[in-house]
Amino acid sequence: MIGVVGGVGPYAGLELVKNIFDHTLSDSDQGHLDVMLLSVPSSIADRTEFLLGNVSENPGIGIAEVIGRLEKAGATVVGIPCNTAHADEIFTVTKQKLRQMGSAVRLLNLIDEAVKTVRVCFPALTRVGVLSTTGTQRYGIYSKALQNAGLQVREVDADLQAGTIHPAIFDTDYGIKARSNPVTLRARQNLIQGIRQLQSQGAELVIKGCTEINLAIPETEIDGLPLIDPSVSLARALIESIAPQKLKPLNT
Repeated sequence: MIGVVGGVGPYAGLELVKNIFDHTLSDSDQGHLDVMLLSVPSSIADRTEFLLGNVSENPGIGIAEVIGRLEKAGATVVGIPCNTAHADEIFTVTKQKLRQMGSAVRLLNLIDEAVKTVRVCFPALTRVGVLSTTGTQRYGIYSKALQNAGLQVREVDADLQAGTIHPAIFDTDYGIKARSNPVTLRARQNLIQGIRQLQSQGAELVIKGCTEINLAIPETEIDGLPLIDPSVSLARALIESIAPQKLKPLNT
């Protein structure tokens, strides 16, 4: 069974489950894989607020506890549909807590899977733009992984990040976390502005480095610029981990 840690944010969990269904070969209900989503946002502190020093509780503890509950219910492999949760300061604590619990579940890494997608699907490209939360950007969650893969990283400048991109996700009036379905036009326009800046910096593709971004920017490309959704990368890895024969061919 595939386990999905929900609540980080809630719609990101739904999106991951949908991606699992969308990328599974099946001609009936019974042909789909068993998936369990557990959304307990009340038990997981905000990841970005923790990284920025505004929250003292490490979200990795709550995430591990949710994974433990998923494992007890039968999950053998688990994914966390939150990019910021994969910061070393959080992800390491999650893994440590799981070891203390004696967990045998396989925990996939969203960032690693997204970088694999870049290397496999776009092997000739070298300049990768990343659009993300401030926490993800500041802690180099993607930049480290991409540079380790021999890729150049492009990120929006500090002013645009603080005044335009971060609010598109977190603003309590128009941000995606506050208004997820449907998202606001302002949030979408803010994010497109970030994509345009990354393109002007020479990015040959852009990773949507926050799982909420895809709610506002569902396109796989804008003006010929490829956009990668890490949630899709994680969904495909989860399918392949338990039933590789059920994985749909990837159209690139």
